[in-house]
Amino acid sequence: MKVLRKIIEIDETLCDGCGQCVPACEEGAIQIIDGKARVVAEKYCDGLGACLGECPQGAISIVERVAEDFDPEAVEAYLETLDQHPQPVRQTLACGCPSTHLQTFEPKTSCQAANQPQSQTAGHSALGHWPIQIKLIPPHAPFLQQADLLVLADCAAVAYAALHQELLKGRVVMMGCPKFDDVPEYVEKFTEIFRKNDINSVTAVTMEVPCCSGLPMMVKNGMAAAGKKLPVTMLVIGTNGTLMKKEVL
Repeated sequence: MKVLRKIIEIDETLCDGCGQCVPACEEGAIQIIDGKARVVAEKYCDGLGACLGECPQGAISIVERVAEDFDPEAVEAYLETLDQHPQPVRQTLACGCPSTHLQTFEPKTSCQAANQPQSQTAGHSALGHWPIQIKLIPPHAPFLQQADLLVLADCAAVAYAALHQELLKGRVVMMGCPKFDDVPEYVEKFTEIFRKNDINSVTAVTMEVPCCSGLPMMVKNGMAAAGKKLPVTMLVIGTNGTLMKKEVL
């Protein structure tokens, strides 16, 4: 039966077939077919958009249109067939995603080892508030008013050594993982934050891995839903902890 409802839409001109969206869909509605992400059947897509934050190309959106109604029983039966005929597991994704690469950063030469610091310098934390997880910060938290936001991917906090000295001081940090956390929930949270507070600026810090690219998109979508327009400074940190890119979106 066809009904008017929300369902995902994939722009094949933007999709590069990297496959990041496939595991994000618990219903198995998205598969890579002929090098592009495609919805296998409309009845398998619940329209909640858990896959949105996984697409590094921004090729996935939610639209409202007449489509076959979501059928949870059909999904269950479909998933059983997938279990009986599992897809071959790749060591890395089709795009060669760095997030699937095992890496170590031990010095390769004696010279590199000699130039490493003997110890990390202890200092005072630049953190000025608590909590820090996006999920736990209420939109009415007093420290959000007139704040300079630092929206930080969890992994970047560990990878970037100068976080406290260069980024955290004077900013309100909000940490989360765009790959494993609830993307629609975070978009809604940012929408409420931008509606209820006069935010001064936003700095988004992600890792170089494609699955991190959803974080600034959540911020931008929340900002748009709140009717606000602020420049977002985006920093990309390499898996070895170096600052790779800085740009204003």
